[in-house]
Amino acid sequence: MYTGIIEHIGTVAQVQSTSTGLRLVIDRQGWAFAPKPGDSVAINGCCLTLADPLDAHNGKMPFDAIPETLEKTTMGRLKPGDRVNLEAPLCMGDRLDGHTVQGHVDARGVVVGVFTDDGYRIRVQLDNELMRFMIPKGSVTLEGVSLTLAAIDPKACWFEVALIPETLERTTLADRKPGDAVNIEADMMVKTIVHTMEHMQQVKS
Repeated sequence: MYTGIIEHIGTVAQVQSTSTGLRLVIDRQGWAFAPKPGDSVAINGCCLTLADPLDAHNGKMPFDAIPETLEKTTMGRLKPGDRVNLEAPLCMGDRLDGHTVQGHVDARGVVVGVFTDDGYRIRVQLDNELMRFMIPKGSVTLEGVSLTLAAIDPKACWFEVALIPETLERTTLADRKPGDAVNIEADMMVKTIVHTMEHMQQVKS
């Protein structure tokens, strides 16, 4: 479980095809968090498991991404040198500064606009299935970052987020440009409510 508050920016050091998908090696660049094999880390909002000890990769973090992960996320599009948002999982008793994030990316969205005339806004296009979980002033996780929905258009299937300077400095969102694919995780509570209501309607009918 995560909060969507990015702790560090790492860099992709290596991408290698394997028999089960991809091996991603992430340079954590002085990040104090030192996971052990089996520990989880959110990379651009995608929860992955450390595959080998850090000392086997000169302190870098190796992860394996399987086909399901590659299909739903942007992990398969990463290349050496790309910057990535990093977050360690919560411990019991930690503060929840963002919102409850599972690290289970629902789908990829596409950046269709970056607007800087009145603040800094990013517009993201979604499919209709995921758009139903976007509510005015609700929460969304974009590339692992907990954000508030600043505007939505359910018919056109897009949402906008407004980014403050602190977010632009501490995350990779300033790197995103029109045409880029981005990881999206809808608010877990909204998904639960929508799923429950739809299930109840099916039962009644």
